Amino acid sequence: MKKTALKVVAMAVLATSLTGCIGQMGTSQLVTKANLSAVDNRYGRAGLFVLMSPVYGLAATADLFIFNTIEFWTGKNPITGKSPAVADQPVEAIFKVNGSLDKSMTSAPLASVRQSNIEAASFRQLDEKTLEMNVAYTNGERAVLRGEKAGDAVNFYLDGEFVTAVSIDELNQYARIQA
Repeated sequence: MKKTALKVVAMAVLATSLTGCIGQMGTSQLVTKANLSAVDNRYGRAGLFVLMSPVYGLAATADLFIFNTIEFWTGKNPITGKSPAVADQPVEAIFKVNGSLDKSMTSAPLASVRQSNIEAASFRQLDEKTLEMNVAYTNGERAVLRGEKAGDAVNFYLDGEFVTAVSIDELNQYARIQA
């Protein structure tokens, strides 16, 4: 009888603690921020990551079983202070795809990321409503990405051709999520 009761209590505690697996992973974010802030070099960061791997494991465990559970039940993450909880947000708030993008812009050209052919990029503010990014490629070609504020949206153009429009609210929401 005692063993059965102990098993039931253990299963109830485990089931309750696992309800919080989904969350902001605030402790893990702090460890990652410490790693990225300590060194401004990709090799140093990678070395520090290896040295800190036990810390990452402890942080993730604390997030999964303690802090994300608190976030799930209270609606606010105790580490980040952000609310609503991830479990309470619609999927569109976390994974948002701009439906007005041209189809050619919806796949990631991973080969070009690994072997970047960009030599330089610079930003310039043309006026209070227009920002321009000039990109110079190693083969001598150039491209201009321009954003123009138009009412409550920003229209983006690549080499003078319209690419997409994004509302100011969407940009602000994206900035809040990234912060």
